[in-house]
Amino acid sequence: APPPPPAVQLSGTDPRVRELLKGLSSDADFARWLAAEDLVRRFAAATNLVAEGQSPRMPLSFMAPAGGFQVAKRKGRTLMAPESTARYDTLARVIASLDVKAVQRVYQELKPLLDAAHAELAPPGRGLDPTLSQAIARLTRVPVPRTPVELTPRGALYVYADPNLEALGAAEKHLLRMGPDNMRKVQAKLTELATALGLPSTEQARQP
Repeated sequence: APPPPPAVQLSGTDPRVRELLKGLSSDADFARWLAAEDLVRRFAAATNLVAEGQSPRMPLSFMAPAGGFQVAKRKGRTLMAPESTARYDTLARVIASLDVKAVQRVYQELKPLLDAAHAELAPPGRGLDPTLSQAIARLTRVPVPRTPVELTPRGALYVYADPNLEALGAAEKHLLRMGPDNMRKVQAKLTELATALGLPSTEQARQP
């Protein structure tokens, strides 16, 4: 039998990854994000977390918005404050700025590295494409609120007054915090990317 192919090395790949990624967007904040370390593993970790409905806060810490969550009181109701959703304007703008064709090309070039990073985290036999498809499907299925989102105090925190929204996973709730306008931008770009990358359908992505 022929010897197995050499294992893909992830250490020391950041310079090559940054060089490839810098052509995806001309946005200055996107360039700032590329200064983060271990980019391939961060992408794989965030994809796995979102696919499972969990928060990608840790691997995507370099994308965190400034400031804290704020609420507004209107006619006896507690709502997400516009200042709170505005914190995500930068994130939505950068995502919307991505060149879909460039992403398609770079994704294929980085596929061996991405697959190797994903294999460190995923169950045996589960590929990156189904995981990424499931993550995108989770986010694009989140309904965009047509009215201001009402909140209810619970201890020192706030929860969604609508039980359907409160029942969503942490990943979906992160998207809701971005506000309707930013949600639409992100969901539209994710839909474009899923099509361009030829990702499996949601039903295929759910298969083990």
